[in-house]
This record gives sequence, structure tokens and C-alpha cells, in this order.
Amino acid sequence: MNHVERFRAVMNFQPVDRLPRWEWAMWWNQTIARWHGEGLPRTLGFAQVFDIAQWFGLDPYQQFWFSTTEATIEATQHHVEGIVANMDDYRRIKPHLYPDHAAAIERMRPWAKRQAQGEVVVWATLEGFFWFPRTLMNIEQLSYAFYDQPELVHAINNDLVEFNLGLVRQMAASCAPTFMTLAEDMSYNHGPMISRRVFDEFLAPYYRRLMSALEELNVPLIVDTDGDVTQLVPWLESVGVAGVLPLERQAGVDAFTVRSQYPRLRMIGHFNKLVMNQGEAAIRAEFERLVPLMKTGGFIPSVDHQTPPEVSLSQYRVYLRLLEEYSLQA
Repeated sequence: MNHVERFRAVMNFQPVDRLPRWEWAMWWNQTIARWHGEGLPRTLGFAQVFDIAQWFGLDPYQQFWFSTTEATIEATQHHVEGIVANMDDYRRIKPHLYPDHAAAIERMRPWAKRQAQGEVVVWATLEGFFWFPRTLMNIEQLSYAFYDQPELVHAINNDLVEFNLGLVRQMAASCAPTFMTLAEDMSYNHGPMISRRVFDEFLAPYYRRLMSALEELNVPLIVDTDGDVTQLVPWLESVGVAGVLPLERQAGVDAFTVRSQYPRLRMIGHFNKLVMNQGEAAIRAEFERLVPLMKTGGFIPSVDHQTPPEVSLSQYRVYLRLLEEYSLQA
């Protein structure tokens, strides 16, 4: 199987020759800096994470992150935290938001050919309907705005969904990705940062509009939200979301329970990063814990949020060797 076939088969709960070997969140910049002193070429810096993945022999996945503030599609986050407090602020800065990505999307076209040949999995990341208002307003102001300024939150999300739908249309004509992720981060270690009522009123209508466009292209959407996602899963499934990541162990997520409750949910991550510097036995035990989940389909094991700098290059190589072993076993 090629890389695209393998990803699609796993996400459709179909048999595969092996599981994908992919790090969705890559590594901290401090981790890369440490590894430069341990054998990683210094020409491979934090801006070359996909080249580093190739250097490690991981499967080729190429991410494009569509900024809401800059005309770039680099795989990075763009923050403008807390610059909006009311509708006047939003109207004032709106001309500086939602940039034209047409030229950047055109540069994706060569990746479309490689993806069609199964050489690389292309994925695109859009900013979500909790993420972006929170970025503009900060979490405290947004939490009040759901009650005090609902028209502001709806205005932001209506503009955002129009922006995202425009991007989807442009990508469809240039390089439709194999899958997409939506940056949300709307949960923490005790669950969602919002209520179901707030989700249904302020986020769900915009999710449904986006999902309608993605379903036409057969592009599954995976929501990226840190912390304990368990309570959010049925909310997301109700609007057509295919899956979630990273299923953080340190936030108390139990993906086996999630799988039993939501058998068709796609999941990525859940390998506890905190064991990676504890030796081969601990790393192997973590893979053994995940094997039953790997065998259910619809799951790709990956570090549950960026390999931390406490992990040496040699320890990471142990992780990679065992990832290869268990991706075949499962």
C-alpha cells in the first residue's frame, strides 16, 4: 500500500499492511536544539520539521496551516491574542484579517501530483470556531462574550466560516488534502471549556456549514483539541466530525473507553510522551497498552503532544524502532 491508501484504509477501519508511522505534532524547538548536540544535523532546524521526519524515516506527511492573519500556509500557528473586546474593535481590525491565500494555494499544486501517486499525505489545518474567537479576544473576554456580546461571536464565526469555505474551494481546484484538521484547543484536563449549550449555539452551525463542503470532497475532518476530549466527542460527532487528536494521557483520557462508547470515531495520538525517557521497557509497555486499540482500526498511534526536550535522540530512536515493530504487529 502507498501512504495515502494506508491512511485512508486505517481511517475507514479497513485492513492495512501496517499502521502509518507519523508524528502529527513533531517536536518542541528545545527538543530539536538538544538533538543538534546529539547527532541531528544542524541544517535541520525547527522550520524543517518535515525534513526531520524524513531524516528519521517517518512516513511523508505534509501539513499546510492557513493563517487568519498572514498570507502564508506555513505549518505554524499565528497568534494575535486579545486584541478584540467589542464589535468596534472587530470592525476596526477585520480589514487586516482573512488574507488572500490564492498565490500560496497555487504553490500547493506540485503536492497534489505527489499525493495522487501516493508518495505523500497532504493535510491542511484551518482555525476553528472556538480557537479563533478566543485568539482574538482571549479566553476570559470570550467567556463573557457568549453571554454579553453574542452578536460579536456570531459575526466572527460567520466571517471565519466564509473564509474557511473559500479556502476549501481553492484547495479543491489545486490540491485537495487527504484530510484536514481544525485547530480548536477547547478542552483542558477537566474537560470542555464551554458548555454543550454554548457549543450548539455558537459553534455547531458553523461546523455544519464547513462539514457540508468537506463531505462533498470526501475529506475527513479531525479536531485538534488538547486536554480531556471525552465529553466533547458526542458534540463533535453530532456535527459530522470524523475524529479527534491528541488524546492526552496526562489529561486523563482513556481512549479504550472512548472507543467502546464511540466505535466509529477516528483517533490519533495517545502514546504517553512522559514514558519516552524512561527506557526501552517503559516505551515497549506503552505500545503494548495500545496494541488492542491499534487492532480496532480507525486509530494511528503517535506521541500525544510533541516529544519534550527531556527525551534524548537515542531514546527517541528506541521509540521509532518500537513504532516500526508495533505498526507491523498491529
